Amino acid sequence: MLTASLVEAPSENPGGTEAATVDVLQKACRSAGFSVGTREVAPQRPNLVATLAAGDGPGLMFLGHSDVVPAGPGWSTDPYRVHWADGRLRGRGTTDMKGGLAAAVIAMQALSHASAYGIELSGPVQLVCTVDEEEHGLGVRDFVAQQPEHSFAGCIVAEPTDLAIVRGCRGASYIEIDITGRAAHSGRPADGRSAIEAAASIVDLIRFDHRQLAMTADDLLGSGTWNVGLIQGGQGISVVAPTCYLGVDRRLMPDEDPHRIAEQLRKEIRDSAIDTDGVEVDVRVTMEMPGFATSADHPLVTTAVSSVTDAGRSTSVGGWTAACDGGFVSRDLGIPTIVLGPGDINAEAHQPDESVAIADLETAARAYALAALRLLTTDA
Repeated sequence: MLTASLVEAPSENPGGTEAATVDVLQKACRSAGFSVGTREVAPQRPNLVATLAAGDGPGLMFLGHSDVVPAGPGWSTDPYRVHWADGRLRGRGTTDMKGGLAAAVIAMQALSHASAYGIELSGPVQLVCTVDEEEHGLGVRDFVAQQPEHSFAGCIVAEPTDLAIVRGCRGASYIEIDITGRAAHSGRPADGRSAIEAAASIVDLIRFDHRQLAMTADDLLGSGTWNVGLIQGGQGISVVAPTCYLGVDRRLMPDEDPHRIAEQLRKEIRDSAIDTDGVEVDVRVTMEMPGFATSADHPLVTTAVSSVTDAGRSTSVGGWTAACDGGFVSRDLGIPTIVLGPGDINAEAHQPDESVAIADLETAARAYALAALRLLTTDA
C-alpha cells in the first residue's frame, strides 16, 4: 500500500528530510504513467509536481505536503513501521497527510484509464506535493512563485478533514516582539527600564484586541485570534529586566494581512507610550500562511459534496480553524480551493499512535476520481 511506503520513508520537520518520501512518491507516479518533475527548494527538500495530461482546458489540482511533525514519545509501536490492525494503519503521517497523498495518486491512476471507456478529460489532473508545510511553508511559496503553466478549475487540498468539505480556512502568522530596556539594581528599579513590564503592557494590548475581534466573528471561520505562546526575558531576580521576547501567534481571516496587523500593533505601542523613556520595541512578522474562503455554491464545493456522498460517505460543508498551504494557492494563483481528505485532524494528527482507517483512504480515492470526472467532463 502506497500510504505505508510513504510513512516508512520518514520525513520529519524540522529536519529537512523530505527527499526520501518524495522519492517513493515520484516512483509511484512514474509507474502510473504521469509526467513528474521535482525542484529542490533547499538541499534534500524537493517539491514534486505529477501531471496526468489531458485536454487543454482548466484542470484540477490536488495539493499535499511530504513533511510530518516529529514522532515524539508515547507510541505503542514504531512510528515509522506501519502497524495494521482493526482496519486501520498506524504510523506517523498516516493521517497528516501521507494517506491523502496516496489517495490522490490512486485516483489519478484510475483517471488515467478513462479514455479506455470513451471518457476524455477536458483538462489535466495534477498532484502538487510541497515541503515544509509544518514549519514555514518554503515549498508552497516556491511553487506559487513559479507560476504554473496550466489554469485550474479548482484545487483540492488532501489534508485530513474526516471527509468533510472545508470551503474556508483561517490563515496563520507568527509575530515576534523584542523589547529592550535598561538593567539596574532591583533595589533602585527607577534607575532602570524593565523590558518585562513593557512586555506585560503589550500583552494587555493583545488581549484587548483579541476580545474585540471575537465580537465580529462570522459564521464560517469565527474571527482572528491572538495567542502569546512564548515569553522569555530578564537577567536575574535582583536585576531590572533589560530584555524580553514575546512569540505571538495571530490567526488570520482570509482578507487580513499580518504585516498590516503588525504595523497596527506598533502604532498602538507608540500611542500607549510603551516604547519611550529608554524602552525600544521591535515587531516583526516571521511566518505567514494566508486564509481563504470559497463560496458555498461554487461548483468545486457542490461537486465535492456529491462525489463524497456517491463514494459512500455522508459529509458536511464548513470552515476550519487550522491553516494549510491551500491559502497560498487561493490567494497567489487565484484558484478556487477546498480541503478534503481522509483522517481526523483533531483526533489523530500530531499525536502518538496516529492512524487512519483504510476504508477512508478508499473512499477518498473514489471521491477524488469522481470529482475530477465531474469537473473535467460534461457527461460524468
